[in-house]
Amino acid sequence: MTLLEPYNLPFAISLGALLAIALMQVIGFGDMFESDVEIDLDADVADGLEASGFVDGIFSVLGIGRVPFLIWLASMLFVFALVGVVGQAVINSIFGAPLSASLAAILAGAAAIPLNGIAVLPIERLIPKDETSAVGLQSLVRRDAVIQTGTARAASPARAKVKDVYGHPHFVMVEPHDEHAELAEGETVLLVRREGELFFGVRYESPLLQP
Repeated sequence: MTLLEPYNLPFAISLGALLAIALMQVIGFGDMFESDVEIDLDADVADGLEASGFVDGIFSVLGIGRVPFLIWLASMLFVFALVGVVGQAVINSIFGAPLSASLAAILAGAAAIPLNGIAVLPIERLIPKDETSAVGLQSLVRRDAVIQTGTARAASPARAKVKDVYGHPHFVMVEPHDEHAELAEGETVLLVRREGELFFGVRYESPLLQP
């Protein structure tokens, strides 16, 4: 039996997706994906999730929220592929033929979901707790941000990258604090205030930053 056999196709695809996630992390797209998700986790949302004890308990058993999402997903893909390939080999040795790809995928998926909850436990212990902590948007104020795309003008924000206290990158929309100023692509600015999900920044040479 090999991974490239038709009955192992779902598990080969799973390992291919795992490789794609690893490549995304190497080139930096993985951080962007996680940041777009995490930026919505304001303090009020986090409190709402904590209040839902039943749902939170299920997520905890499945390992969701214990580690960063991409790590959880990568672990899930690996466990699914491992269970599927090993299961097909065992069934083939006992009955003389493997299951169909679709049936094997359903059974492996059902087994992989709880098994992955167990698999992420040692990963959780290796990751410092502060790296998985959600932060509120307000905590990004008074932090440096780099304009990523376009030029920020009054009523015309530009996308910027800012790191929180744990070093996690977030992507936010920024306008200049001074309505007559412009913040060009590549500039590092200081976020001085926030209105909803919109941030306002100033250059370091701005008189606003003088003592």
